[in-house]
Amino acid sequence: MTTLQSVPALGTHPAYGSHPGRAETREQLSRATYDLLVIGGGILGISTAWHAAQSGLRVALVDAGDFAGATSSASSKLLHGGLRYLQTGAVRLVAENHFERRAVSRQVAPHLANPLTFYLPVYKGGPHGAAKLGAGVFAYSALSAFGDGVGHLLSPARARQDVPELRTENLKAVAVYGDDQMNDARMALMTARAAVDAGAVVLNHAEVTGLRFTRGRVTGAELRDRLSGDEFGVVARLVLNATGPWVDHLRRMEDPNAAPSIRLSKGVHLVLRRTSPWKAALATPIDKYRITFALPWEDMLLLGTTDEEYEGEPAEVAVGDKDIAQILDEAAFSVRDQQLRRDLITYAFAGLRVLPGGPGDTAKARRETVVTEGRGGMLSVAGGKWTTFRHIGRTVMRQLESLPGRPLGDDFEPISTLPKRLPLPGIANPRAVAHRLVVDGPAPGPRMAPDTAKHLATHYGSLAFDIARLANESPELGGRIHPDAPEIWAQVVYARDHEWAETADDVLRRRTTLTIRGLATDEVRGKVQDLLDKR
Repeated sequence: MTTLQSVPALGTHPAYGSHPGRAETREQLSRATYDLLVIGGGILGISTAWHAAQSGLRVALVDAGDFAGATSSASSKLLHGGLRYLQTGAVRLVAENHFERRAVSRQVAPHLANPLTFYLPVYKGGPHGAAKLGAGVFAYSALSAFGDGVGHLLSPARARQDVPELRTENLKAVAVYGDDQMNDARMALMTARAAVDAGAVVLNHAEVTGLRFTRGRVTGAELRDRLSGDEFGVVARLVLNATGPWVDHLRRMEDPNAAPSIRLSKGVHLVLRRTSPWKAALATPIDKYRITFALPWEDMLLLGTTDEEYEGEPAEVAVGDKDIAQILDEAAFSVRDQQLRRDLITYAFAGLRVLPGGPGDTAKARRETVVTEGRGGMLSVAGGKWTTFRHIGRTVMRQLESLPGRPLGDDFEPISTLPKRLPLPGIANPRAVAHRLVVDGPAPGPRMAPDTAKHLATHYGSLAFDIARLANESPELGGRIHPDAPEIWAQVVYARDHEWAETADDVLRRRTTLTIRGLATDEVRGKVQDLLDKR
């Protein structure tokens, strides 16, 4: 039986270059006039704030919860072109998605994105034939300029070598293609850091209680700090509503009679311990339109997703037993039963996709971005895909630039003149970073464990050296938070001082992988919170 290491006594002083405290940030937000106030700290709002700050605008961003605390950390963790869109003839969309995917994985955040080979099994009696899927993956790879290899067919025996848990009964062939995956919460946090580096002021756990109006125009918001209870306001020339599933809630603050602009689709995922190594992911067709994924991710296995209309309160979305049964049943089309035991499940999470309003099956709906302008001049934006988060930020900025009356003025750089592939903080070759962490290690003391070095390198890039420095200066921070996970205590201090972590959930669910591994015990949570409170 493993035991939890004691929480370090160190950590009472902020690290060098740490962000200002909440009180200082509230004061900063309340005393200035901003060009743009972004309400909503999901990836869409964060990306817009990043691009707006790059343009030279004075930008503020607030969120009622944590950054990427809802939809943006509940995705399938993929940067992908959208293979299924080829079926509807959306060739241009797939090509655009591939362009953005390659830009993120190669120039913007190679330290946070990982190439992943996908196997698409073709079973006897399945919804698609081998010839069709073979042609499909070839076309898909062609639209990516064959940057991930040439899509092709593979024998079941060869595929089974890479995925031992692949079900081979009635398996005729396997189609192969390439995409990328990521840790979505880490990608969002790094983008938030980029926004702050560009001049934005951000605050999480700050709830909008009302909008400010000047002669009928929305000119800011009233807020309440959910942690301290302090109330304050922000004045802005323009307000952008990027609250995702809550977008219509905020629109009704502007206009109680505002008609619904979106509908919601619930997507559930399961995380399981792996029973064997997986060198590729499975993308298994369930019917003509839907695919179920089995993805090796964070040394675990990620299964999903569901896609059903959701009409409840966004904050109440949850995983039900019916969702779990559906995912396991669908995974069983291509995954052997021994990998699908319920006792292997470490975590389950539900998120809400934001789709354009209207009738129809949510599984067939395009993941489009919805932009509306209210009668008070507030712009609302929702929807889109994780893969195109930079493109969405640029698109919103172009729309802001062209608004009638030019509420943002002219004293900023047009988005068209900005660098198109500006990297996120920490950009580096993660293999080189991991090697250095192991070789140099925290001294005095033992060398850093290879799994910890790899984890730090692929979640922080070169910023991992700052975490190693903390462990070097205070060796107790080099100890593991839990014996069965690669994370170390220095990451908690770093999350507190550099990544706006305020609660144990902020750290365990979004800045580390302890929760998804099923290791966020009450003991771990309490000791993490103790360290967060030592400011």
